Amino acid sequence: MDKTENNGLDRRGFLKTLGAGIAASASLYGCSSEKKTAYGDPAVSDKAIGEMTYRESLTGDKVSLLGYGCMRWPMTKDENGKDIVDQERVNELVDYAIEHGVNYFDTAPVYLQGQSEKATGIALKRHPRDKFFIATKLSNFSNSSFENSKKMYEQSFKEMQVDYIDYYLLHSIGGGGVPSFRQRFVDNGIIDFLVKEREAGRIRNLGWSFHGDVDTFDYVVNMDVKWDFAMIQLNYVDWRHASRNNHAEYLYNELAKRNIPVNIMEPLLGGRLVKMADHLVARLKQRRPDQSVASWAFRFAGHWPKVLTVLSGMTYKEHLVDNLKTFSPHEPLTDEELEFLEETAQLYKQYPIVDCNDCKYCMPCPYGIDIPGILLHYNKCVNEGNVPKNSQDPNYRAARRAYLVSYDRTVEKLRQADHCTSCGQCNEHCPQRINIPKEIERIDKFIEQLKQETL
Repeated sequence: MDKTENNGLDRRGFLKTLGAGIAASASLYGCSSEKKTAYGDPAVSDKAIGEMTYRESLTGDKVSLLGYGCMRWPMTKDENGKDIVDQERVNELVDYAIEHGVNYFDTAPVYLQGQSEKATGIALKRHPRDKFFIATKLSNFSNSSFENSKKMYEQSFKEMQVDYIDYYLLHSIGGGGVPSFRQRFVDNGIIDFLVKEREAGRIRNLGWSFHGDVDTFDYVVNMDVKWDFAMIQLNYVDWRHASRNNHAEYLYNELAKRNIPVNIMEPLLGGRLVKMADHLVARLKQRRPDQSVASWAFRFAGHWPKVLTVLSGMTYKEHLVDNLKTFSPHEPLTDEELEFLEETAQLYKQYPIVDCNDCKYCMPCPYGIDIPGILLHYNKCVNEGNVPKNSQDPNYRAARRAYLVSYDRTVEKLRQADHCTSCGQCNEHCPQRINIPKEIERIDKFIEQLKQETL
């Protein structure tokens, strides 16, 4: 397909051109169950998995290009109905990952409401220590005193049952600007402490993860501290079209020219690069029918030579298998494929979705609001064409019904947008810097207009 065809068709025309077969294949994107996922057919075979691609760190580690993000471990319920990590399934996923060459596991004290480090440690403890690299973070968001920060650091060792941490990160710098960074890590003396811990061998590599203010990024990369690595959000949309102008191309190049290895988070934009509009999914599937939509994003993230590892939060085995195929071995993109993905990014940015990555940092809401559920449902309806601009839209009746019915099925009544008090507590925790109360209010107003038929 040439550029004219790619750029010149609306959603309906594009799908009509491609035919029903590709349109059907594209419809797989939106489901999140084990039986049918955004990655495609769950009955995936591991026969096509080859040898894992590895990259070398500054300390000589051979790190798997596919890293395991431990933010989205499978969950279950305890006898009291509380959400807990499904340890048996975590063990199975970790075993399979290590068996197929994955050796980098990234967690944090705040992941899964504080359960991730312990669950990850239990799973990894069953393997020889030289078979994996563990990464965790100083998530001192609520209390950045030296005493609390040191306590959090020491607790990570206990939770993960290790006597050294391979990769330790200052968690989510950039929010609140340079003053916040200095308060959390500099003025309290914790960076000096962590540098000494590195010298003592209890930390092997010291780095940071970045969300937010580019001025903070520039300040940190130019500090008189030897950084062993850094983590940034990078994907083919954020490369040149990131919100708040935090373009990954700039961040990556600044790190690369300083010889700082780059770890990648959000290669799928929190899943949004597989849960796209049907015609964008079809666009990718037409080019590589036998490859998943996700594989395009992962190939892009791994394409850049200073990338050490690309993290993926793989809840299901089929996610893991598919990603293993992409990175075993990794196939760099051609110049033409890079151009193709840039065109795809431009088309993607035409859709007015909310930049929610489903990280759940905003949860729990003190008033019980299902913030990710509301935002992700809205995004899903945008992609499906079920967010009409007004009652004059040709598809208004069908779109109105589809939105309202699916909303009630997706988000519990008592957790819907109309119960938001706009307290703003969620905003300070959002790494994407979304004005969550404003978006919730906007969506609630839209829903009320649909109900009252006043749109």
